[in-house]
Amino acid sequence: MKGYDVLVLGAGDVGLSIAFKAAASGAKVALVDKGNVGGTCVNVGCVPSKMLVFAADRVMEITEARRIGISARIENIDFPFIMERMRNAVKNGREAIEEAIRSERNVGLFRGRARFTGTYSVQVDGEKLEAEKIFIATGARPLVPPVEGLEDAGYLTNETVLGLAELPRSIAIIGGGYIAVEYGHFFSAMGAKVHLIEQQEKLLAQEEPEISVLLERKLSERLEIHTGSLARRAAKKAAGGTEILIEDKNGRESRIEADKIMVATGRKSNADLLDIEKAGIKTGRGNYIEVDDYLRTNMENVWALGDAAGRQMFTHAGDKEAEVAWHNASHPEKMRMDFGAVPNAVFTCPQIASVGLTEGEAREKGHGVLVGKTRYLDIVKGRAMQEEDGFAKAVVDGRTGRILGFHIIGPEAADLIQEVANAFADGATAKSLTEKMHIFPALSGLVVEALTNLR
Repeated sequence: MKGYDVLVLGAGDVGLSIAFKAAASGAKVALVDKGNVGGTCVNVGCVPSKMLVFAADRVMEITEARRIGISARIENIDFPFIMERMRNAVKNGREAIEEAIRSERNVGLFRGRARFTGTYSVQVDGEKLEAEKIFIATGARPLVPPVEGLEDAGYLTNETVLGLAELPRSIAIIGGGYIAVEYGHFFSAMGAKVHLIEQQEKLLAQEEPEISVLLERKLSERLEIHTGSLARRAAKKAAGGTEILIEDKNGRESRIEADKIMVATGRKSNADLLDIEKAGIKTGRGNYIEVDDYLRTNMENVWALGDAAGRQMFTHAGDKEAEVAWHNASHPEKMRMDFGAVPNAVFTCPQIASVGLTEGEAREKGHGVLVGKTRYLDIVKGRAMQEEDGFAKAVVDGRTGRILGFHIIGPEAADLIQEVANAFADGATAKSLTEKMHIFPALSGLVVEALTNLR
């Protein structure tokens, strides 16, 4: 049995952050991962998907340039080059992480699947490791829906799709969340015919209703959208390709033909791969590990964070969780993780970003709500861009003026939300932003106008 001060399960961004923080404090660290270092973000998530989306965004800029009087034509899209460029970025990122681990003398990397043999011990390919403090950051994997015939028909996930060498002429994506709409945007921009099949009545159901409606309208200009529809059965076609039988809310059936099927219906915790019951650690819905706001599990000196806990499954949230968890493991005074202050963005077209509560959620919590809306066209920069559809929506407490939520759909939404996210995390009021000097004319005026137009 090899003894360590700290055992970190998972070598993604979150686990690596913990491992390096612990090593810097002088702790002897064992880092375990059954796959590639870098985890979801570097290998199959943020890095590769945004490399692809960036190319798709350039296509959209060119095709939409006519609205400002510029006629342009795309002569060729080199899909194999775009995919290989993405894979090289992943490879380079992974190699940089491996070098960083090798250079850290206090960190030992163990490659293999970890299985708990007790609360503070695991076995990795026959080697037994134990530690005083355990951090579980084993992430999640694609959740595959129980569609009849899907296994035989074959399907892609956000992981396996990255291996494509040729652009499919058509693709049916099962799902309507952020992975589905981002890849729907990508494949459509590349020139594929895309079907999006979502069981719920709207895409991105967690967003403001107005945002979901606008997103569906804009994507419908390029994609075939099937909301309120359930994928019942999939099959290979004798002549090649696949066929999916879908059923709408009224029981009507229809068939979709596509070269490829992609599944993007959510994520599943990897906790079930750890023999976690042998550690006495509680799991909850979806097999995600239960933690409190200090990221503690029910077992002393065992923390779970990132996608393994499933609270807010974003890289930036995981990075903050790593900071909080290590602080709580190494200091007597404890920090609380504020999951309500996590901003998020969806890199589809149009782009979407939000932080805090929706209007409906704020009203359910009993707030006297004021709402402010501003279109991109209402500010000078938005008019210069001829952005006719995008808007921002502010949700503010009518009594205190505190910002409860903010939501944007349109160009640069992910960048624009950051100012509000910072203020929101500080519990700031609308005036704390509107009274600050903003550059004119810039897109940041969208934030100011939305917080000024409260009703």
